[in-house]
Amino acid sequence: MNNWAGNHHYRSVEIHRPERIEKVQDLVRRTERLKVLGTRHSFNDVADTTGTHISLDHMNQVISLDGSAETVSVEAGINYGQLCPWLHRQGWALHNLASLPHISIAGACSTATHGSGDRNGNLATAVSALDVVIADGDIVALSREQDPDRFAGVVVALGGLGIVTRLTLDLQPAFDVRQHVFEDVSLTNLLDHFDDVMARGYSVSPFTDWISQRFRVWVKERIPQDGADSIPDLLGSKVAARSLHPVEGEPADGCTEQRSRPGPWHERLPHFRMDAVPSVGAELQSEYFVSRANARQALLAVDGLRQQIGPLLFVSEIRSIAADDLWLSPCYEQDSIALHFTWKPDWEQVRQLLPILEAELAPFEPRPHWGKLFTIPVDELQSSYERLDDFRGLLSQYDPDGKFRNRFLDEWHRGVPFDDR
Repeated sequence: MNNWAGNHHYRSVEIHRPERIEKVQDLVRRTERLKVLGTRHSFNDVADTTGTHISLDHMNQVISLDGSAETVSVEAGINYGQLCPWLHRQGWALHNLASLPHISIAGACSTATHGSGDRNGNLATAVSALDVVIADGDIVALSREQDPDRFAGVVVALGGLGIVTRLTLDLQPAFDVRQHVFEDVSLTNLLDHFDDVMARGYSVSPFTDWISQRFRVWVKERIPQDGADSIPDLLGSKVAARSLHPVEGEPADGCTEQRSRPGPWHERLPHFRMDAVPSVGAELQSEYFVSRANARQALLAVDGLRQQIGPLLFVSEIRSIAADDLWLSPCYEQDSIALHFTWKPDWEQVRQLLPILEAELAPFEPRPHWGKLFTIPVDELQSSYERLDDFRGLLSQYDPDGKFRNRFLDEWHRGVPFDDR
């Protein structure tokens, strides 16, 4: 069994798809080593195991909607494409979405996956409560309100503390969005007006191949309640007259509606539609987060490698994410810019390039996306997370024998070898 992009083969000896929480508890109690496998959108072995995989894709229901509290509780196997249309019909919305709606909510939140927007935290910041089946099979319920001392360490945990079976998410009233795509924005113009560009919409994403030093800019504008029209202009560039794919030359059939046409939030905030193959498909991905204060210098550092990056790249995306308090979030206590790279499926060449790219970004203390490809040494990564020792304490408390750990979790978070036989 492979991940969706085909670059990683999972090593588990079996997979179970329980339909009830009691079955999850039973599997945990009688299994020596296991991990939850979500929608397989990670590009590394963060969710892999040599033991048993559990998929929660049959546990994908909405549990309850609380309008007075402005929250929704869901089973962990539900994905955004399943939840969001239902929420919209009830008059509610999530604060933001990732590029594709295919991903499971529990998996996205546990790896601090994100969308874009200067004021938008990553998807995990919407989690206000969750239930976890821990190593002894018991269910632990934790919430932002009742467990302030540890909740920020539990939400983004890479599956290391147990199996999340239920999440409660913060909501806001449903809203509409129109999506403008601007062509031919120069790197110089983007750098000179970076803050203005990224503040142009509710969610903004410049895309480039780096070689051309030109950007296409996706601006997702939240439509005001009075429905007032905007003037689609960005640094002298007009909105594209045709729909575009982020990867130049790819057909835009699978992309969400553009050309400034208004629509529901969940049909505009992602780049790709639920009923289509997202992005290119056969690809590799890397992503690095740097402090917003270092955005311009980091972009210039990447531009300096454009001749090396360009031949291996489908496209690169720049996104902004608001600071949060989640211990293992790459945006912990810093407004961030994410530098995303969608690579052609040539791992050997990409593997050789990543240390060069990471060395250029090193002065800005980059934090990689947990579910994507990177080669930053263990000690450097550990030093980027000041609450790592606190997280280790949670690992020891909830999973003392390492039932939910794997090579990835022990190497990157504990810094010691793990017997992953």
